[in-house]
Amino acid sequence: MSALFEPYALRDLTIPNRVWMAPMCQYSAAPEGPDTGAANDWHFAHYAARATGGTGLILVEATAVHPDGRITPYDLGIWNDRQVEALRRITDFLRTQGTVPGIQLAHAGRKGSTGRPWEGGGAVGPDAHGWQPVAPSAIAFAEGHPVPSELTVDEIRDVVRQFADAARRALAAGFEVAEIHGAHGYLINEFLSPHSNHRTDEYGGSYENRTRLALEVVDAVRAVWPQDKPLFFRISATDWLGEDGWTDDDTVHLAADLHAHGVDLLDVSTGGNSPSARIPVGPGYQVPFAARVKTETPLPVAAVGLITDAEQAEKILANGEADAILLGRELLRNPSFARHAARELGGEVRVPDQYHRSV
Repeated sequence: MSALFEPYALRDLTIPNRVWMAPMCQYSAAPEGPDTGAANDWHFAHYAARATGGTGLILVEATAVHPDGRITPYDLGIWNDRQVEALRRITDFLRTQGTVPGIQLAHAGRKGSTGRPWEGGGAVGPDAHGWQPVAPSAIAFAEGHPVPSELTVDEIRDVVRQFADAARRALAAGFEVAEIHGAHGYLINEFLSPHSNHRTDEYGGSYENRTRLALEVVDAVRAVWPQDKPLFFRISATDWLGEDGWTDDDTVHLAADLHAHGVDLLDVSTGGNSPSARIPVGPGYQVPFAARVKTETPLPVAAVGLITDAEQAEKILANGEADAILLGRELLRNPSFARHAARELGGEVRVPDQYHRSV
């Protein structure tokens, strides 16, 4: 059997194949009013298409645990029960297609209060539904971005509670996998990296202090997330800033800690914490970071980053470099990637009865 189409079990959950959808923001929720942050018809159609295409696990895009945790005013949220109801419509449908529904819980930190990418993506103020972003330290992400407010210790504890509350709502919304977003220069990643964390209290300085928030969030989420359901953590394995930032050595260390705290799989990405980082982008450029974590720690990993064809994905799994493949842009281009890959590799994937003529 094709490795890409072998089922994968974590805790009591079995995911039907290793073709998984990475979280990708759609920036398409209402920015104000009673439906602020709630999933709508666009989100339903978007995720439903990838489910009917045979994707084994869909991780719904970065979903903010608090209004100030959004990247843009148009992000999904999970800070109230109205948002739960809108998300349940999606999870119910995904299950009918045999797809496991997952969600990424996120706080944007200093990269919040920005515009949508196709509208320039710059900082937005109150006149465009913006807010004052927060961070571990009062350091702007980039020129033209506002200087964030430095979180107090009490505010950090509020953030931890917000993640736990969001996890409870994710469970009520029908999700089977929760992923904590600790990558791409957003709040948890900002605490991890000395590039963005200049604190001198118990949340800054040493490795143990800089990783404190990440582990506190994991503990808080794991305490409310059922023991039979898996918990993922997304990491930027490197800032691409050398010793001045977060490194792959740090990631291997943290992976072992995360495993000890109840994380079941590490979603390994890179970058996002500095606009000046020079990243050698190319096919599968992030796979070696996933492979190192898999080799040196007991934590399973998913690889992501310019994985675009079935043979490439199959080889990564066959070589033991990852346990699953997270696809991003390729699933935007081709919602039925899993079905096409199964045909190419001789694997099996569920096909809706309505699409039987496509087999």
